[in-house]
Amino acid sequence: MRQLTIDGVRIDDSTDAYVIAEVGHNHGGDLETCKQLFKAAKEAGAHAVKLQKRDNRSLYTREAYAKSYDNENSFGATYGEHREALEFGLREYRALQQYCKELGISFYSTAFDIPSADFLAELDVPAYKIASGDLKTTPLLKHVARIGKPMILSTGGATMEDVKRAADAILPINTQLCILQCTAGYPAKFEELDLRVIETFRREFPEVVIGLSSHDNGIAMAVAAYILGARVIEKHFTMNRAWKGTDHAFSLEPTGLRKMVRDLQRTRVALGDGVKKVHQTEKAPLQKMGKTLVAARPLAAGTVLTAADVAMKSPGGTGLAPHHWDEVIGAKLKAPLAEEAAITFEVLERKA
Repeated sequence: MRQLTIDGVRIDDSTDAYVIAEVGHNHGGDLETCKQLFKAAKEAGAHAVKLQKRDNRSLYTREAYAKSYDNENSFGATYGEHREALEFGLREYRALQQYCKELGISFYSTAFDIPSADFLAELDVPAYKIASGDLKTTPLLKHVARIGKPMILSTGGATMEDVKRAADAILPINTQLCILQCTAGYPAKFEELDLRVIETFRREFPEVVIGLSSHDNGIAMAVAAYILGARVIEKHFTMNRAWKGTDHAFSLEPTGLRKMVRDLQRTRVALGDGVKKVHQTEKAPLQKMGKTLVAARPLAAGTVLTAADVAMKSPGGTGLAPHHWDEVIGAKLKAPLAEEAAITFEVLERKA
């Protein structure tokens, strides 16, 4: 049975979707803004909030770090300055960790490199996210796997061979794995979401929880993913899609996240158990809309009923339903019937 537990929350085919609000760097490097985002995510019903952790100096080449980064979304003159302006350190992480405990929401991060993974390990975060760009970074995958916490793996821009290679690197060390279908477009085009890959992943990895990291502009695809078998949904999250930064435009605002969580919960309940049944709430409307076989005119006892003697009229439920028509036509009345009186088996003699 595929099952994963993150920070005490069980995730399997029978549960609601586990919803992660991906804050990333939508906080703009401001601790109080980040707290505001975390609080709003909790109020919207998310199970977890997530940041991104990079050790920028060791992660980027000197050339990439020093490259000019002059655009409307830049927080620094060079790419390195931009990344450092958005990066939280130990003080901020400890403050946010404590704040999330008070809120009652799980908090973890994407580890983009081994130093960042070790940084998060010191904080004892309850899970690790691996970004699509690191699906092929096998040493990082194995290093994080050895930490022993649940891992959530995005698969944007990957082939099935890439995904299998990553899973083969992780699972012998750590079976606590979730694989997310992901399209690494920002935003992703709907025709490129490939949601049926969720079904493919479920067949290929029968013991692994499957989910969706969705970069589309909306909430409907999360419901479609749940129906296809996704039980973890990750969506980028912001307070205002017009804020400065590259991710805000395709992120959900609080109202959108709240509606998505609501719709996912409704979907689980609405799917039911696959058994066709009559619900108590259906009985009154169906009686009102349904039909009963009644006498089309006053009928004497001994009448052998013809089609002209029988009418189908609403409401239903007072006599025989119309699917008994063939049993009624040709039967003899034991007693007289007034016009529009319900026809029941009790007033009919059995046909020979």
